Amino acid sequence: MSENNDQKYVYDFTEGNRDLKDLLGGKGANLAEMTNLGLPVPPGFTITTEACKEYLAGGEEPAALRDEVSAHLDALEAAMGKKLGQADDPLLVSVRSGAKFSMPGMMDTVLNIGLSDKSVQGLAKQSGDDRFAWDSYRRLIQMFGKTVLGVDGELFEDALEKAKTAKKVTVDTDLDAADLKKLVTRFKKIVKTEAGRDFPQDPREQMDLAVRAVFDSWNTDRAKLYRRQERIPGDLGTAVNVCSMVFGNLGPDSGTGVAFTRDPASGHQGVYGDYLQNAQGEDVVAGIRNTVPLAELESIDKNSYDQLMQIMETLETHYKDLCDIEFTIERGQLWMLQTRVGKRTAGAAFRIATQLVDQGLIGEAEALQRVNGAQLAQLMFPRFDDEGANDGKGPELLGRGIAASPGAAVGKAVFDSYTAVKWSRSGEKVILIRRETNPDDLDGMIAAEGILTSRGGKTSHAAVVARGMGKTCVCGAEDLEVDTKRRRMTVGGRVVEEGDVVSIDGSTGKVYLGEVPVVPSPVVEYFEGRMHAGADEADELVGAVHRIMAYADRVRRLRVRANADNAEDALRARRFGAQGIGLCRTEHMFLGERREMVEKLILADTDEERETALSQLLPLQKTDFVELFEAMDGLPVTVRLLDPPLHEFLPDITELSVRVALAESRKDSNENDLRLLQAVHRLHEQNPMLGLRGVRLGLVIPGLFTMQVRAIAEAAAERKAAKGDPRAEIMIPLVGTVQELEIVRDEAEQVIAEVEASTGVKLKLALGTMIELPRAALTAGQIAEAAEFFSFGTNDLTQTVWGFSRDDVEASFFTAYLEKGIFGVSPFETIDKDGVGSLVRNAVRDGRATRPDLKLGVCGEHGGDPESVHFFHEVGLDYVSCSPFRIPVARLEAGRAAAEARGSDSR
Repeated sequence: MSENNDQKYVYDFTEGNRDLKDLLGGKGANLAEMTNLGLPVPPGFTITTEACKEYLAGGEEPAALRDEVSAHLDALEAAMGKKLGQADDPLLVSVRSGAKFSMPGMMDTVLNIGLSDKSVQGLAKQSGDDRFAWDSYRRLIQMFGKTVLGVDGELFEDALEKAKTAKKVTVDTDLDAADLKKLVTRFKKIVKTEAGRDFPQDPREQMDLAVRAVFDSWNTDRAKLYRRQERIPGDLGTAVNVCSMVFGNLGPDSGTGVAFTRDPASGHQGVYGDYLQNAQGEDVVAGIRNTVPLAELESIDKNSYDQLMQIMETLETHYKDLCDIEFTIERGQLWMLQTRVGKRTAGAAFRIATQLVDQGLIGEAEALQRVNGAQLAQLMFPRFDDEGANDGKGPELLGRGIAASPGAAVGKAVFDSYTAVKWSRSGEKVILIRRETNPDDLDGMIAAEGILTSRGGKTSHAAVVARGMGKTCVCGAEDLEVDTKRRRMTVGGRVVEEGDVVSIDGSTGKVYLGEVPVVPSPVVEYFEGRMHAGADEADELVGAVHRIMAYADRVRRLRVRANADNAEDALRARRFGAQGIGLCRTEHMFLGERREMVEKLILADTDEERETALSQLLPLQKTDFVELFEAMDGLPVTVRLLDPPLHEFLPDITELSVRVALAESRKDSNENDLRLLQAVHRLHEQNPMLGLRGVRLGLVIPGLFTMQVRAIAEAAAERKAAKGDPRAEIMIPLVGTVQELEIVRDEAEQVIAEVEASTGVKLKLALGTMIELPRAALTAGQIAEAAEFFSFGTNDLTQTVWGFSRDDVEASFFTAYLEKGIFGVSPFETIDKDGVGSLVRNAVRDGRATRPDLKLGVCGEHGGDPESVHFFHEVGLDYVSCSPFRIPVARLEAGRAAAEARGSDSR
């Protein structure tokens, strides 16, 4: 690989700023920003993401990197007045990852680099604390062994547990210097046995190997899984931050903590975070010791507490957002180790966005960018019924932990990630229960409905990752004794075995045995028109949602319609803010008794039989449309003519064959069944999804589409006569060539004219088509000659572009494709911009070139997907259509797309 000789691979903290996240990663850029703000940051330097990318591409570091690191290390040693690993007074450093986007716990960190058999003695002498020095050394060997040398971390944990058991203590802080010195010897033997080499005594070798391990951690399975989950590109690489160590494990006047400038769970202002005396930073996020609330720091170390509060205010004002802060106190001296814009729950995101507007820190357009459709969808999930949970008759309250990430989660208890994934794949809903989670639990956390831990607080790994994923989480439920080996937990005398149903409430921290009933979310009640903004907490959230939705509706260009097939769904969609119906699937109107009528129509041998079947269907269809037009009065309703695969309206060929065979064996054959079987054999298709359906069905079965057009026209005439305002649009499905559309259009126009003549009502019914085949998209310019509107059926368009069926592949090779990174996300979930999206873009261009006033929409479920909505805004569609429940999400994302485009235009 060619190397740019002018490339700079290492930046001192004084050289960067927060705008260099692509190069320095989020952690490095923010350390530089805090340094520039004059905040107390330990000196250090950052190795860029470019160095990582070259290493990952070529298998070795850039040739210039070692010399650059040496120069910056020399400068750091000069500033600190001591050398890395110096025997009598060692400079120690941490080596920490830091990608552009926060990936909590996914990549590697090594603390206390520079300690060796010699320098540990110097550290003990300089600090005046033998215990501290040996504790720091055992931590280095443990982290280095696991992270850099690939030693199983459980071996170190087991040795530590045995040391505590021998001493008859429960926490590692009760081990003295002699105990820790023995532990160091044990840890070094583990390294020698498992890694096949001695623990390195050269401090520079330690640092170089740790840097390489951080680079490698970018491509660990857990990091790749997290990136897929969060849709983070895989080619960004990670920066590496080398920072001089400050120590929180120097005694009771030292400690470490994590703080938030606002509550990341609720968004409320106040003092939020965790603090742990006599500990290093990883102890807090690992959740291995239960912390105290940050507010208690005021009574422990008031000077540090006051300084921290001032710094938090400075950072929030500077970043104009909730900040997540890591800090260490070393013998009364406060040091800032990291800040970033903090992850938050969905409710907190909406509350904080509106709070910052009220404080004048951001405007409405920025507030709209601070929330997203996925968060809004989370707020619409049901919540626990408090009365049902506390009436003494239902589920049993087991205990209470820390409400780390809100939501109502019910599932079977599982105690390891493997089981969580296995059971969820078989359709079970599970709650993952652990003492504490670690990055290796990520796949189980993704699979679970919720996460419950007996250790840790709001800043533990479980809490941070759960909030980022929108998962319900309760942490630090100390009354629960979790035994992962025996796969159970105990609370007092109550035992909960694996497979028992539990319910956890991430808003209150309550844990129940059994299933707690759920009730609608207050946000759904708001959209339904049953709740208004008020003073209590639920209403406060509703008020924040209302304000942001109002702004989104003001600025969005895309209109939002609903996919609805009956008046009930249409009315609900209208309450949710639908501006019409973009897809009424008439095949859904032919279920039950009507299915037999369609069967008779399809199998009719004579005109008389066909006319009889059509005459039975016509009044039923008309009634359907009258109800639909009344529900959506004054708004457009796009009715798709019948578009089922033919087999859906025919008897199952196997069942019918068996029935006929049995009847013949009894010499009791049924003439109608024999005739039916002959017809089914004649019409049977090997791949009915690509067979006789859509416009083809309408052309092959005389009178089918004209019956539906007549029902639509007569219903519209009836509504107009009743002083209504029906705005019907007739959509012909599965068109592949303009000739198909022209034939159906001519027949439809003739029927509409007949209805106008017979009723005396002038009708204005738009005629258009569904673009769901690649050929239709490629010949859109021709098709637009006969169509007044296009609606993109992206579900079928995706199937036909990719050549696979959604119903089949998700159970076969999709999982492997996602794991291998072929798909970042399913193309049925988010539109494939390069393939399907390219066809949509070209069809928009060519269709409007032929007919400038061509109305364009999308009615596949992509119309409710946040990322896809932005694409549809960009290519110039007029509206998106989606299921009623996703309408608020589509409205919000349409507003965000418009605000984002305005911001781009103004830059």
